[in-house]
Amino acid sequence: MELFLIAIAPVVIIAFYIYYRDKYEKEPFWWLVTALLAGCIITLPVIYIERLLSFPLDYLAGLANAGYNAFVVAAFTEEIFKFAALYLIMWKNPTFNEKFDGIVYATFISLGFAAVENLLYVINMGPGVGLTRAFTAVPAHALFGIMMGYHFGLARFYPGKRNRQMFLALFRPILLHGIYDFILMSQTDYLLFLFIPYIIFLWLFGFRRMKDLSDRSVYRWFGTKK
Repeated sequence: MELFLIAIAPVVIIAFYIYYRDKYEKEPFWWLVTALLAGCIITLPVIYIERLLSFPLDYLAGLANAGYNAFVVAAFTEEIFKFAALYLIMWKNPTFNEKFDGIVYATFISLGFAAVENLLYVINMGPGVGLTRAFTAVPAHALFGIMMGYHFGLARFYPGKRNRQMFLALFRPILLHGIYDFILMSQTDYLLFLFIPYIIFLWLFGFRRMKDLSDRSVYRWFGTKK
């Protein structure tokens, strides 16, 4: 039970924060739960695909190994499944009625994925890893979700920019996720030195995106409809 709480606590805290930041028109509870569960469920195919994609790692060394593992095995696989879940669940969903909703649902999907991933790490490697990941990997997944949802929301409500924004909704999370993993997997001092500044950059980047879409909310001047 203690391990479960250590793994899940950061997910719950961040989920409540995202819910709080959705100031003008709260999302239905059951759709938020659906998004979380979708994130949990996609861990199963992700684990399988990542194992299939891992075979070239036996033939790569050093930074090439770290780069392939970070950008292809981890970032590409995980973010494309999150994107697929977001699109299938939300694109035509009537509850997706303002741009900020893209951030909410993408982040909740990412948090569902992070919850299962974190639980597996804690079970296999102990509570110390869970505590470290509570301040690094779990928030990072949420921030990748914020970036995905930001562009996904713009794509939904600006048809003229749809193709570009849909591309960015997938490309930017993959890029940011890949850089995050590459720094850690490289095991080189000069890159690891950049890890904390990169985490700070992700937070600032994410907060700005949330503020941007929150300020553009169609409900900001008219109150909530619920």
